Amino acid sequence: MQNKEEFTFIDLFSGIGGFHLAMHQLGGKCVFASEMDEHARITYEHNFKKIAPELFYSGNFNSDIRKAMPTKIPDFDVLCAGFPCQPFSQAGYKRGFNDNHHSERGNLFFNIAEILEAKKPKAFFLENVRGIVTHDKGNTFKVIRNILEQELGYSFYYQIVRASDYGLPQLRPRAFMIGFRDEAFMRGFIFPTKKPLKYTMSDVWGGECSREIGFTLRVGGRGSKIDDRRNWDAYLVDGVVKQLTPKEGKKMQGFPDDFDFPVSKTQAIKQLGNSVAVDAVREVGSQMIKYMKSLDAKNNTMKKTNNKGEWTELLVFIRLLVEQRLQLANADLSPNSIVFNIEKITNNNLESEFLLLDKSKIRIVNQRTREKKELIISEVLTPELLEKLLQTIKLGKGTFEIPDFQIIQDQLGISIVKGGTSKQKTDIVLDIFTKEWNKPNEGFSIKSYLGNKPTLLNASGNTNFVFQIENLDSTVIDEVNNINTRTKLMDRINVILEKGGRFKYIGAERENMEYNLKLVDSLMPQIVGHILLAFYKNRISSIKDIVDFIHKEGKLNADIDYSDKESLILKIQKLLVDILLGFFAGTKWDGSYESNGTIVMKKSGEMVGFHIIDVKSLREYLYHNIKLDTPSTTRHRFGQLYIEKNSKLYFKLNLQMRF
Repeated sequence: MQNKEEFTFIDLFSGIGGFHLAMHQLGGKCVFASEMDEHARITYEHNFKKIAPELFYSGNFNSDIRKAMPTKIPDFDVLCAGFPCQPFSQAGYKRGFNDNHHSERGNLFFNIAEILEAKKPKAFFLENVRGIVTHDKGNTFKVIRNILEQELGYSFYYQIVRASDYGLPQLRPRAFMIGFRDEAFMRGFIFPTKKPLKYTMSDVWGGECSREIGFTLRVGGRGSKIDDRRNWDAYLVDGVVKQLTPKEGKKMQGFPDDFDFPVSKTQAIKQLGNSVAVDAVREVGSQMIKYMKSLDAKNNTMKKTNNKGEWTELLVFIRLLVEQRLQLANADLSPNSIVFNIEKITNNNLESEFLLLDKSKIRIVNQRTREKKELIISEVLTPELLEKLLQTIKLGKGTFEIPDFQIIQDQLGISIVKGGTSKQKTDIVLDIFTKEWNKPNEGFSIKSYLGNKPTLLNASGNTNFVFQIENLDSTVIDEVNNINTRTKLMDRINVILEKGGRFKYIGAERENMEYNLKLVDSLMPQIVGHILLAFYKNRISSIKDIVDFIHKEGKLNADIDYSDKESLILKIQKLLVDILLGFFAGTKWDGSYESNGTIVMKKSGEMVGFHIIDVKSLREYLYHNIKLDTPSTTRHRFGQLYIEKNSKLYFKLNLQMRF
């Protein structure tokens, strides 16, 4: 089948490329792949270098998905992943998400979730053993589905699919999971109808085989006698017992005859056992791509539901149109003497800019066409309407509609007011002036207390920090990880210490975070390590209280003396401001600020601001109001002992900060 490059995809936990082969046959172009096993990587590159050379020359063939920066992955339409199945398989220990005995393979699904969250592709196609559906009494599957549907906003379909359902002579029951980003409430995807066998096991062997459909190819247990219930690779052919070779395995999995294995026969069989059934993936993938394209044609309408934070951004926007000024605040959020007058309002995702002509009139200018129109503010926005919008946002739950906002947006001639992606520090852009000066195009972030307390730093794989656990035997992994008390992280850490273990700080899990912290201060990574231990071990959440605790201890480690409390406070304050205005955890920072201030919507509905013109107040506000928070340990892959290929033990802690 000829490739027309009709869509793009990424191939995670790619093995030898079963997904790649099927998607390529459907017209897909692979822009990123990841596989940890070095032997499988050799086979993958050997077979796909000709049809996807840029994948290998561009450095987009990753060897450890945990090290990949989601924001650096090229944009793509479909995420494909046959994520590790051993933690959920009948043949393994069935540790599920808690399988940390082999480089955290049990929780690698959450890397998939992180990539979906960052890149927001149109669809995903996941594959795993059927046991994942019932693992842990269905709780594992429930977690996966809830993250994909509730947290990430994708639809979700699944079906147990056998290779023999789509033409291949092999049982191989697998859970296929499909989802779409823009499907909303109109769910309509249907798995394709089954197809007859293309050939039987007799055709595979080239002789009369006692089985029409073959056993499921596996990894391990090779060489059992033909009458052993564990047998999967011995067949009776023309009255003779024969053992499966890579030649037969390829046909059972749907790989073409010219697919090559530049590895040993043992490795080739293992790789085939780990692969997907190509024909099954292609048939289901074809249906998925057709449905995805039909959604593209339907979804050209404006988003009408938002959460509290998104609606607050719009409320701030229109409040500034009415008030035409921004009052700055002291560290306690009380207004100070500095007031910014506003001449123009826009943001990075609007075609239009709004010029404030006087207290009663605004001029709206389309920046692309330069078309202009003028509006009387009081005809669109009244105090009563603004109060009604405020109360509606306060009472809203989850994502919800506000019809009054739709009317306002239509009258103002805008489709949406939002900071755009989560990778922007600037939610709104203002031309501001005082009697002394004038500053055009000043970027501000927006923080709202109308709903849950806003975050300064969101949890992700980028905010994980790694500690090596010294002086501890790996036999305690399950004992420690099975601690599931209400204070499990504190209890796990204390058990590690009680058993003689020592936390040795290694660094941020992702190199960009480590780089950014060092740009703030050369000692900042180590300081963050001690902040995290103070929080999780001693349950101290306030940044100010943590600094007091670290100072009281006297030393951050054997090499760094921090008896100078004022110096430590200044370093922490600089870190908080740099996170607010400057860097993202997953992106390498150049040291500059994208925003120069932030606007705070208080619970009362009062709106105040901070700006670097009064950076002291901003530093004090952050220092006295930021607390560490505990995100989901499962979702963000931390808080458990795990062992790496170097046989050393590690433990991760996650840094999440809230106001």
